[in-house]
Amino acid sequence: MDKWPIGVFASIDAGLGVRLEVAHELGVPTIHLHAPHRETRTPENAEKFLARLDELGIKITVVFGGFEGESYADIPTVVRTVGLVPLETRAARTQEMKEISDFARLLGCDVVALHLGFIPHDTSDPLYRDVLAVTREVCDHAQANGQNLHLETGQETADGLLRFIEDVQRDNLFVNFDPANMILYGTGEPIAALQQIGGRVRSIHCKDGKWAANPGQEWGREVPLGEGDVGMENYLRTLDAIGYTGPLTIEREIPQEPERQKAEIGRAIRLLNELKAKIG
Repeated sequence: MDKWPIGVFASIDAGLGVRLEVAHELGVPTIHLHAPHRETRTPENAEKFLARLDELGIKITVVFGGFEGESYADIPTVVRTVGLVPLETRAARTQEMKEISDFARLLGCDVVALHLGFIPHDTSDPLYRDVLAVTREVCDHAQANGQNLHLETGQETADGLLRFIEDVQRDNLFVNFDPANMILYGTGEPIAALQQIGGRVRSIHCKDGKWAANPGQEWGREVPLGEGDVGMENYLRTLDAIGYTGPLTIEREIPQEPERQKAEIGRAIRLLNELKAKIG
């Protein structure tokens, strides 16, 4: 694979991504795929989907887990509903994440990823130990499938995420770095965080955002790539400095406006290609 192929976050029947046909129209060679609904994660559907990908010349590089009941309405709602941290849904979601890993294996994909949720800052908190345990469980299942597990940035500071990864003690645990999420959640300057986490970054999103008036208490605002506070040229130069050569996967979370989503991703592709040519 060439350095920095362009990618896009895509969906089949679940998630915030574009349809596969849109990814093809946009001319991108790679996708991060939001895992489809449980009832459609079958060997037969995997075979059909792989045939369609082959026909379109698109490669899946990451399969993302997502769960019923998750809501990103505001930060307190994310704390209550997202990932494997909430106790009420933890066991069922841990099992489903294993099933998603199994489906990703059928798709020939060696990376699965997710938003883990808000990890307690206090490492002596029993909840911290519980989240370590379920993360190890998912890592071990992914390892058996020949896969790495990537945790998406956002809810944790760079320090907190690195400490957690070290405490999990699994050599197949890495980071999917999303710079806008650092801004949206108010957890740290994205470029400084990328420099700090760099050695753990194995996949990334290209997404942009604006800081909230009260970072960490209120949501920031996602905006089209190049119109926010990330600084995309600096972002790509930092990716270059840490030695990242994988896909530049665009994510634009406005599936309710598919035509606008497609148009803005098209502009993002042009911006990234211009920056790639400039940086080399």
